[in-house]
Amino acid sequence: MKHCITALTAILAGLAAASAQLPPCQDPAAPIEQRVEDALQRMTTAEKVAILHAQSKFCSPGVKRLGIPELWTTDGPHGVRPEVLWDEWRQAGWTNDSCVAFPALTCLAATWNPDMAALYGQSIGEEALYRGKDVLLGPGVNIYRTPLNGRNFEYMGEDPLLASRMVVPYIKGVQANGVATCVKHFALNNHERNRHTTNVSVDDRALYEIYLPAFKAAVNEGGTWSIMAAYNLHGDQHLCHNKRFLVDILKNEWGFDGAVLSDWGGTHNTDEAITNGLDLEFGSWTNGLSNGASNAYANYYLADPYLNRLADGRADTATLNEKARRVLRLIFRTAARPGKGPGNMCSEAHYAAARRIAGEGIVLLRNRGGVLPLDLSRQPRILVVGENALRMMTVGGGSSSLKVQREVSPLDGLRAATAGRATVTYARGYAGDAGGEFDGVTTGQDLTETRTPAELIDEAVGMARQADYVIFVGGLNKSAGQDCEDADRASLGLPYGQDAVIEALAAVNPNLIVVNISGNAVAMPWNDRVGAILQAWYIGSEAGNAIADVLTGRVNPSGKLPMTFPAALADVPCHADGRDYLGTRRADADIWDVSYDEGVLVGYRWFDTKKIKPLYAFGHGLSYTTFEYGKLTADRDHITAADSITLTVPVTNTGSLAGAETVQLYISDVKASVLRPAKELKAFEKVYLEPGQTKNVSFTLGRDALAYFDADRHEWVAEPGRFKAHAAASSADIRSTCPFTLD
Repeated sequence: MKHCITALTAILAGLAAASAQLPPCQDPAAPIEQRVEDALQRMTTAEKVAILHAQSKFCSPGVKRLGIPELWTTDGPHGVRPEVLWDEWRQAGWTNDSCVAFPALTCLAATWNPDMAALYGQSIGEEALYRGKDVLLGPGVNIYRTPLNGRNFEYMGEDPLLASRMVVPYIKGVQANGVATCVKHFALNNHERNRHTTNVSVDDRALYEIYLPAFKAAVNEGGTWSIMAAYNLHGDQHLCHNKRFLVDILKNEWGFDGAVLSDWGGTHNTDEAITNGLDLEFGSWTNGLSNGASNAYANYYLADPYLNRLADGRADTATLNEKARRVLRLIFRTAARPGKGPGNMCSEAHYAAARRIAGEGIVLLRNRGGVLPLDLSRQPRILVVGENALRMMTVGGGSSSLKVQREVSPLDGLRAATAGRATVTYARGYAGDAGGEFDGVTTGQDLTETRTPAELIDEAVGMARQADYVIFVGGLNKSAGQDCEDADRASLGLPYGQDAVIEALAAVNPNLIVVNISGNAVAMPWNDRVGAILQAWYIGSEAGNAIADVLTGRVNPSGKLPMTFPAALADVPCHADGRDYLGTRRADADIWDVSYDEGVLVGYRWFDTKKIKPLYAFGHGLSYTTFEYGKLTADRDHITAADSITLTVPVTNTGSLAGAETVQLYISDVKASVLRPAKELKAFEKVYLEPGQTKNVSFTLGRDALAYFDADRHEWVAEPGRFKAHAAASSADIRSTCPFTLD
């Protein structure tokens, strides 16, 4: 034994000596900045340029000579994308790359719970780590400007504070695994049509108050290690190499020290890419081949064209070193990070997390007469109607399409939850698209339908007459023209004639429950004629179980809308007065000029200020219990710019069930020298209360919560005068108001 110990000691001493002889760039124990600078000194110019662009669809090279690993990215933000072939979008055909699909980010935002964002980030980060991914391409925090945006389901709603509060814990959760987030799409990527050719004009006040705060929070509070630039243009300059956004704001104002990645195919110019802040280029079609075809990576804008400019003096080495420094920093934080665990994938803990997040994010919009939760004590006959009750929703929609290990449908989830306590039957009601495929991943479902719409409605209505409850599961389905990347919705209304189905069912059964699956607001002309409405989003692998949890009362709904549901599309500011949210096309170029004329009046700020009644307000969401708000009070009625004010409101659960309420605090500037919204969300807290329990909910605000952005002075200004604080259950449901004065 003594000889064994001596030998082991010698081996360990040898390993320690060998480690001490490693160059810092290869020594995982060395500080990251030391590793970065050491690597820079050892790299050739060609090696520095090589790490600035892709070598495959989702991978960029390291430096083999120095032991610096490749950097592997993967699409998110709702799950880890299946493997594709090296140089093609087509699936690689692996059998072990299925994932857990987590709820779409609209659902996460609807939880209004930063703890759920932390759980989400930790879980999806573990899945990415297990799969050997270094950068998760998400989350998205572009502001919800129009309900027609096909990609809204990937974002966190219309309010910058809500998005900011939710994105930070998501980032920290992912990056705790040694996997970088790549927050996207920076910036002003607020619709999908013409996304490569849209030139956005927006005033600086709206930019800083509405469109930038969530990105700033991601950088300064979340510490994201990478940012993805957007496809669109601002000031006639593409966002993937836009000096104002990537250099002046992101790197100089905010001090971002990570790497800026291009969106795939978002780079258009070598000189601008060099000088205007892009660090790592992916997916460019520089050799004239079509999107999706094999690419010559040496022809990328930051590849041989960059080398040529360095060789003839048109580009300087200082800029090259700064780009390489940022990419190396990203590599050493992720791919070459010491002590990373193995991660895990498709674990029961991850399914439980997905189900919990989904349950908290489902929003109960309407519950006439307490039709929900379902009363299972009398063995009810439940009829489920609608294609979305059985259609897989994890495949499709663009780059967030997933290959899942399992996906529980709403129909199967309800049958499992009510087994032995109810009889569940099904009628299709309507037929949508029969297909279900994206980049080689298929649902395996054959949704072909030969019956006419009238025949489908007649069948459903006949069965509805005999049912105690009718649950219509419909909405959108991620097909083009609905919720889908690279396309916007055709209209606010539901497709496939669903309104007619709902109207017919409502006429024969008062206990009609509509479960709307979508990532966007939809028109609901039947709103007043149905018993209950659930907004269920795209909620991933555990969709059916989570929906059944809420329908049966296993979960008391606590979700709140992260966006306004308008009564009509014309009520939305970028569609008001006949405006075209797409802008106008230039006569001499394929550029669409879009002006954000509504300024800071986005979402509920517009509806409240213009006194337009929405269908369902921002922040709205019901519960199976009831909450009573007491009087909102402040610890002082006068504050100075150096002070803070603490506002407190008691909230009591006055119902018979335990539940959660999100208390929202809005601030109104009573008299301002500039146009200010009627009120703005400045804080929120989700509280869990037992029946009869009261909690005091307190918010402490400083001067920044009272300020607006003065574009001329380029600073935040809080004007002295009177303000009002509002404790609210939604932007349209003010429960108590407290005035105070800023001296």
